[in-house]
Parts: sequence; C-alpha cells; structure tokens
Amino acid sequence: MKTPMLACAKLFICSVLLALPAPLLAHAAKSPEVAAEPSPVILIQNATILTASHGTIEHGSILIKDGKIAEVGASVKAPKDAQVIDASGLFVMPGIVDCHSHIAVDGSVNEGSISVSSIVNIADVLNPDDVDIYRDLAGGVTVANVLHGSANAIGGQTIVIKLRWGQPASKLPFEGALPGIKFALGENPKRSNSRGRAARYPATRMGVEETIRGAFVEARDYKAAWDLYNKRTAASEKNLLPPRRDLRLDPLVEVLEGKRYVHSHCYREDEILMLLRVAKEFGFKVRTFQHVLEGYKVADEIAASGAGASTFSDWWAYKVEAYDAIPYNAALMTRRGVLVSVNSDDAEEATHLNQEAAKSIKFGGLSHDEALKLVTLNPAIQLGIDKRVGSIDVGKDADLAVYNHDPLSDYAVVQKTLIDGRVYFDRQRDIADRPAREKEKKALLEKEKKSEKKPEAGEGAKKSGEKKPEEKKPEEKPKPPQVSAVSGGAR
Repeated sequence: MKTPMLACAKLFICSVLLALPAPLLAHAAKSPEVAAEPSPVILIQNATILTASHGTIEHGSILIKDGKIAEVGASVKAPKDAQVIDASGLFVMPGIVDCHSHIAVDGSVNEGSISVSSIVNIADVLNPDDVDIYRDLAGGVTVANVLHGSANAIGGQTIVIKLRWGQPASKLPFEGALPGIKFALGENPKRSNSRGRAARYPATRMGVEETIRGAFVEARDYKAAWDLYNKRTAASEKNLLPPRRDLRLDPLVEVLEGKRYVHSHCYREDEILMLLRVAKEFGFKVRTFQHVLEGYKVADEIAASGAGASTFSDWWAYKVEAYDAIPYNAALMTRRGVLVSVNSDDAEEATHLNQEAAKSIKFGGLSHDEALKLVTLNPAIQLGIDKRVGSIDVGKDADLAVYNHDPLSDYAVVQKTLIDGRVYFDRQRDIADRPAREKEKKALLEKEKKSEKKPEAGEGAKKSGEKKPEEKKPEEKPKPPQVSAVSGGAR
C-alpha cells in the first residue's frame, strides 16, 4: 500500500511539472549540455534596429560572437559558421531592463518582523524555477532588479539578475553588478493601519525618518571603529582586538562607501525630500526612488541630488498615497533633468513593459527614443550596468528582444529573446511545443488520479441510523475591538 507521504510527494511533483512552460519540459534533459556549450555565432539580418543610443538602423544587421555584439550596421556580412536569423519586417531592440521586480524569489520577499532588516539578502533565496522568469522573457525582459519587500524602513539586500531560464540559481546574478538595498517610506514601513499585527516601531512617518537616521548613526560609528582598527593594524600595532562584527550594519557601511545602491520605495513629495536630507546628512546617495508617484512635484530637487526615478506609467489611486499620481509623471521628471525608468513591480506587468513605456509618448509627449530608453538604457544606468546592457552597441552583451511590430505599438509581440547571444525564448518553438505539452499534462493528471489512495470497502461508511454525537461548542469569549473600529477602517 502506498503511504500518504509518497502520494503527497507525487502530487507535489505533478503540480510542479504542470506549472512548467513548454520549453523547459521539452529541453530539461538537455539543459546541462546547453549550459556547457559556447554561445553560437549569430547574424540577425534585415531588421529595423532600435539601438536606444544612436537612433534607428533600417534594414540593419547584428553580428553576435561569444555572447557579445560584434558588429552593428546596414552592411554586416555573415561568417561561414554563423546561424542566420532573417528578421525581415521585424524590429530588434535592447532587452528590457526591469528596475523593480519581485520574481525568482523562493517564499515571501518581506522580512517584516523588524524595521531594519538589512541582514537578509534576496540572493540567498533565488528560485530559478519560478515560471515568471519564462513569462517575462516572453515579454522581452532580459534583466531584473530583484528587490526585498517594503515593510521595513531599511529592508533587505537586493540583487540584479539575468533571466537565464533553465540555469541554476548560481547562474542568475548579473556578474559585476553592484548590489543594492531596499528602503521604504510612508504607509508600508510605518504599518499603523495594518490589521492583526503586533505594534512595532515605527508607527509614524517621523518614526520612519528616525529609524533610518538611527541606523546610519550606528553604521557611521561602526565604520569609524573599523577604520581605526585597520589603520592601527596597517601600522603594525600588536595585540589589537577587532570591533565586533555586525551583519546588520555591514551593508549600511557599504552604502556609506558607495559600494551598495539605495533603492527606496516612496510616494509622497514630503517623504522624498526627507530621505534626500538624511542622505545628505550622512554623505550617501539615493540611487533610485522607486514608484515616486509624486516625483513630478519635486523633480528639481531629485535632479539636483543626482538620484534616479523608477516609476509606474499610470497606476493611480490603489491607496491613499497614490491619489496624486498622474500619467505625466515620467515625462515631467524627464523634462526636469531626472533620469527616469518605468518598472513593473509585478510579474504580469513586466510582460508588457514596452507598452508601459509607450504611454509617455501620449502622456507627456516624449519622443520615440526617449520612451524606449525608459525600459532599456535608463534603468541600465540606474543599476550601473549600462556598459554591458541597455543599448545595441558593439562590445555590449547580446541581450536583445525581437518584435513583429514596433515595440512601442500595442500590436507588438515578442518573437525571440536573447541573453548573452543565446535564444532563451522563441515564440514559434513555444507554439509548436504546446500540443505535446498538453498531451503530457493530461497524462500526468491521469497518473495523479491513479496514485490517489482509494478507500477500502466499507471504510468510513456510516452505519444505518447512526447519529453523530452532538459536539459541545466552547463558550465564545468577547473579542477585543478591531483596528477598523478604533481607527475608522482606514487602510
């Protein structure tokens, strides 16, 4: 007889398999071999190339060698060993860079128990089997900045990944990309309107500010202690005791030293200005304000600080903080000199970031190239990876998205997505594999049904006329007043 544990294990395996898209199932057995093979030599020819850095090339070609862009232009010849992709009538743009993502994370992205959770690291919980990686590839995304949640004034450490579907977690991180850390301002970290949770400092906006300031006072003193120790050690002093290691403060010292980027969740103009003051006080830079829905109100101050802004195209009124959001935000900040990107913050939204970028042509009058940069070169600059991705230039990584129409059109659909010169998504192959996957799905469902334990004859059957004894309900104790009753139900 099969044990319940075995049945549960089989059910889990079937569930996982059913969640996988076609290409992974079709090529799962070959993935180790594919990972070991060198990137092929590829020539994409006869395409409309949207470079994002130096205009558009009509009837152009891109030669890819060793995962890099070797040549770009209107007259590129194919080497003898090249795999030729005829892109007649198609458009090629740089792979989309999503500056705010929560995909590829095993479990929750929020360590909300304490307000300074800089000890935790998204890199420790990367999940290469998250199907959202594949779905975002199908939307032309090649790079994602994977962030901790926003329940903390100072949240966890972040990581930039390439969407190398089918590779192990160790192959996802973007090599050489500077790590980040997530901050959050406003309602999310103060949590004063959260129900069913124990009270935790801070519970006000002024508390959020002082939580951040207090953490950096500690980090500054901690850094000074280590600097003095290292100086005395370099001078060959003997019998020195090093300062006590503090894993919570180490990432903040990296912020002070410019070795870790700050990406801060925010909405309101007052809290944006607050963090700029704190950053100036301690001598660090805010790399990007995330969401930044009232950024248009303080665009001059953001630009003067050198911070970037990574916003939504037109999300509005999903909570009180978002009521002053306008679809002109990205364009207005751009016109005031802020480096702006448009992000997803959502796995489904990431599948059409090209269209989200296009909205700023209508709302704000950005040019075609300016809108394209919102999801390519600008977020690459914000993440410090623009020397390798974000535009189609010789020497950069061959991270590309191929569309059947202009990518800023509502009719545009991704045909292929390449990372490091390797095709990770192919729409034709995906469609061709669907019947086989559907057949496999049905077979797995049948196996699942057969593996279920059948009850033995008469087991659990009720005897005729047998009545279930009445269960005595425990006395109900009066419930304490709910938060909604105390605070008027404000969320």
